[in-house]
Amino acid sequence: MRIGLGLPLARPERLLGWAKRADDGPFRTLGLADRLLWDNPEPLVTLAALAGATTRIRLQTEVLLAPLREPALLAKQAATLDRLSGGRFTLGLGVGGRADEFDLVGVDLRTRGHRFDEQLKTLRDIWSGGPIGPAPASEGGPEILIGAFAEPALERVARFADGFLCAAPLSSAGRLLSFVEESWSRAGRAGRPRMVGQLSAALGPESTVEEARAQILSYYAFDPALAARTAGLLLTTPAAIRDAVAEFTALGADEVVLYCWSPDTDQVDRLADVFG
Repeated sequence: MRIGLGLPLARPERLLGWAKRADDGPFRTLGLADRLLWDNPEPLVTLAALAGATTRIRLQTEVLLAPLREPALLAKQAATLDRLSGGRFTLGLGVGGRADEFDLVGVDLRTRGHRFDEQLKTLRDIWSGGPIGPAPASEGGPEILIGAFAEPALERVARFADGFLCAAPLSSAGRLLSFVEESWSRAGRAGRPRMVGQLSAALGPESTVEEARAQILSYYAFDPALAARTAGLLLTTPAAIRDAVAEFTALGADEVVLYCWSPDTDQVDRLADVFG
């Protein structure tokens, strides 16, 4: 069972402390989410800083909103981060869907799927010896995981990626994981895709739990119903966290990333005790 930590988005100045503690613990990955119109740190810049503060743990965008970015520059940034981290970088990507963010960068929301397909092809072409360097540390480029919910989007995993980031509730995660594995087989891909589940967690005193809930409600404020559902799924006890991780693993996840919405750094040690 592999466990990752999803870094909190509030108080970015604490993230070096999170990374150093996590690097000494039982965790495999540090994940960081992406938003443009929100008070969160930019993922690639932040993970580059965390790469220099760690030696072992993997660094992962979860997920970077690819259609908001220019693909050639993204390829260069990702290859640089992969190189500087010694091949410890995973590029988690998704299409996004908030119209205000697409309007801000002048990209048509309605064409984001086609744009994403072209970006994925461009990334692979550049990393396989295109004119833009540096060459990534990982042959063919860093690992790509795709986060999605709809079946046409899930099919991109088999076409372009190495695995799937499943942020769906456990009640529907099994169906999505099965669809990804089936489409992988239909596409003739060898082996199986890497499957990464996501759960929201807050472990500590009531102030930590309440801060996590407040962060979730703020992050998803554009959709109050989604915000309430996500906050309601927050795991707040060691037993609940262990049980949910075990359920995700039984569904086929290779790794489960626990998103820690509260910036309380002591959660790293509390969660390490749960899985240590």
